[in-house]
Amino acid sequence: MDGILLVDKPRAFTSHDVVDIIRRRFGFKKVGHAGTLDPIATGLLVILIGSYTKRSSEFLNHDKEYEATMTLGATSDTQDAWGKITPCVSKGINAADVEGVFKKFSGPMEQDVPAFSAKKINGKKSYELARKGIEVKLQPQKIVIHSMNVTRIDLPRVSFSVRCSKGTYVRQICSDIGSALGCGAYMSELRRTSSGSFRIEDAVGVDKLKEMAGTDLEKYLKL
Repeated sequence: MDGILLVDKPRAFTSHDVVDIIRRRFGFKKVGHAGTLDPIATGLLVILIGSYTKRSSEFLNHDKEYEATMTLGATSDTQDAWGKITPCVSKGINAADVEGVFKKFSGPMEQDVPAFSAKKINGKKSYELARKGIEVKLQPQKIVIHSMNVTRIDLPRVSFSVRCSKGTYVRQICSDIGSALGCGAYMSELRRTSSGSFRIEDAVGVDKLKEMAGTDLEKYLKL
């Protein structure tokens, strides 16, 4: 069986966890994915099955869309809610301040790569070194933020949507916004809603996958 399967990844699952579930449930030898989602994130995971695993580069280059929430007034060593949270002493921030900073995050830019990322340094994943307390220095990378809009402000939480190029770290965006506001920020929630032309509305949940037979899976495959 060959094709593309869109999966709605649950929180606390790694992308590899989802690949393993599909491999074991349906007996596939070749299963991969086009674009990792961190365990804290939910949403669209593009799974490649059979011969499509050889075409991963075609899908990795797609623009992505996310819905995210960040918390102001503190920082995290991992830049998300699962890290060590440190409150910040800062001036009062209002909705107008937030809206003003968001307008600055648009177009091509260079983005710092988080130390807690899967980027490799001398064959080791950066986050493996960071977890051991080893200082990690990664080169900034060029990204494009096509659009970014605030969807809800309920301070200290701010929700927003973003459409961006491949390789963009949304938690780094949250951290950078916190720095720009002078109050610190970390990513509380993240959900990927699209990758290229693939949409979360067409994805199947992991619980449903666990109950499916191989013949049921065929109707969800895209070719």
